[in-house]
Amino acid sequence: METVQLIVDKEVDKENIYSQAVDLLNQGEVVAFPTETVYGLGAVATNEEAVKKIFEAKGRPSDNPLIVHIGTIEEVSAYVEEIPEKAKKLMERFWPGPLTLILKAKPGVLAKNVTAGLSTVGIRMPDHEVALGLLRTLKKPLAAPSANRSGKPSPTKAEHVYEDLQGRIPLILDGGTTGIGIESTVLDVTVNPPVILRPGGVTKEMLEAEIGEVIEPTPKEQQLESAPKAPGMKYTHYAPEAPVYLIENDCKKIEQAIEELKKKGHKVALLAPSHCAKTSADYFFPFGEEEDQQQMAAKLYDSLRACDKTDATIILATTTSTEGVGAAIMNRLYKAAGGKYMEVPGT
Repeated sequence: METVQLIVDKEVDKENIYSQAVDLLNQGEVVAFPTETVYGLGAVATNEEAVKKIFEAKGRPSDNPLIVHIGTIEEVSAYVEEIPEKAKKLMERFWPGPLTLILKAKPGVLAKNVTAGLSTVGIRMPDHEVALGLLRTLKKPLAAPSANRSGKPSPTKAEHVYEDLQGRIPLILDGGTTGIGIESTVLDVTVNPPVILRPGGVTKEMLEAEIGEVIEPTPKEQQLESAPKAPGMKYTHYAPEAPVYLIENDCKKIEQAIEELKKKGHKVALLAPSHCAKTSADYFFPFGEEEDQQQMAAKLYDSLRACDKTDATIILATTTSTEGVGAAIMNRLYKAAGGKYMEVPGT
């Protein structure tokens, strides 16, 4: 299969591009498209055979549910049994935006492989011109996980999608680099108080300002969930080829760890704030200024992917606080590392 990339910007006929994508989707194909978080791989969410192609292209386990993307708030009632008051408040405040709400699905409407046999479904309305243009032209819901091979770092550029899925999908809509860089917050509003199943750009603090108490489990607690209601809860995710280890954001300790690893013959890639640039790491990928979590989130997946283009045999990634969007960053890093921390000699 040939994979075509179409650039969607101010210089092109967007209607023509959207119509090409819509034709493919209506024929039961999959299409990659940008959102404000990461690139998604979409198929019509009511078409079981089309949705199956998402799992095939990604090499994704079919017991992992998919998020349904819609173009207007009014569409929600077509796919869910009820919309709790707290959910309505959050839709009004954060949609379009990086917030997925878990709601009770209407039986027999969405394809069974979208919900992975659960009675609930995750729904969101993305805040990206191309995503909304596509959805509103299609006038159907799109089931869309991240457009990468399963387990790999999520794509924040069209070239990332092409690297992973060329020959596996027919079309990539190239809308440039995504803004936020990590996937949406997933909030289960079928329970009270609501529970964050996956932290993202809409933080616990932002949610609580609107609806009161919200529970946010640690990454380790999320891993213990046996029947995940949201993507990214059950399997190792976001990982490059070389093993990733978390390490405290302390340049002295980082240098000690690098020296020990080099003695053992390792080539070391370091993902850290700019102030740690003078370490002896073989490869350095700056997250930006110290504690600038917005920069860190935006660069995280691109940096993890960049490590695959080196001969690094081990990757060290510095931790950050779990305040605000830091919770989402640490969630992704914890999963990329499989929960592993680097032990620094003498500390």
